[in-house]
Amino acid sequence: MAIEEKPLRYVSRRFGDRPTLQGAVQCSNCATRNVCMPKGLSAAEFAQIDATICTSRKVARGEALYRAGDAFQSIYTIKAGTFKTVVTLRDGRDQITGFQLVGEPLGMDGISSEQHICDAIALEDSTLCVIPLQKLEALCHDVKPMQRHVHRWMCAEIARESAQLTLLGSMSAEERVATFLLNVSQRLQLRGYSATEFNLRMTREEIGSYLGLKLETISRMLSRFQKDQRIDVQGRLIRLLDVEGLQRLCLRSAE
Repeated sequence: MAIEEKPLRYVSRRFGDRPTLQGAVQCSNCATRNVCMPKGLSAAEFAQIDATICTSRKVARGEALYRAGDAFQSIYTIKAGTFKTVVTLRDGRDQITGFQLVGEPLGMDGISSEQHICDAIALEDSTLCVIPLQKLEALCHDVKPMQRHVHRWMCAEIARESAQLTLLGSMSAEERVATFLLNVSQRLQLRGYSATEFNLRMTREEIGSYLGLKLETISRMLSRFQKDQRIDVQGRLIRLLDVEGLQRLCLRSAE
């Protein structure tokens, strides 16, 4: 369903009956523009982008932005909130393929086949900027930094998938959990948040699905890291006490 560009109003959700707020988005004065937009844009280039990325969408916790099989129509960037992407395996089990944070794109999975191949589910109440594909193509033609930025998005998606294969194929449980914590830390730091103290928006079970580990293994690894004074765990709040120690664990898989 195409998202119309209209003044601020309530419209019905694609998934579910509760309303979602939709209205004008201004990338030029957005707090996350340095994360999801190219650097060094001129005022004129920002004006073009503002005219293109003109709608936002709210997705409540636990609801889907899109489902596998939906037609690919737009790229999204996360303005606030966190998402997980999920594929359903042949045996009916769900496999989490990624967690997306503020400033990161969603929807790239639909580019090649023009259909989404996974579900994108909000882990908390979230807001996204909507970039219709046709308008994005025109924008990339007119604003060359945006074209290079989209190419970087695509390359990052390929690198992320490659990293997950390495994660699942060659690392021990200890190395997988350490790598996961460091990855979240680095991504949050790039967005101006603390690199050593953060809340995990995903459950232990969801982390286990992503890392290919059982819930009990995730809990055991976190408890071991806490006992070794590498981290401090208080519910979903994580404090990294020994970043170098976690890094050494990750380096073992490369030796």
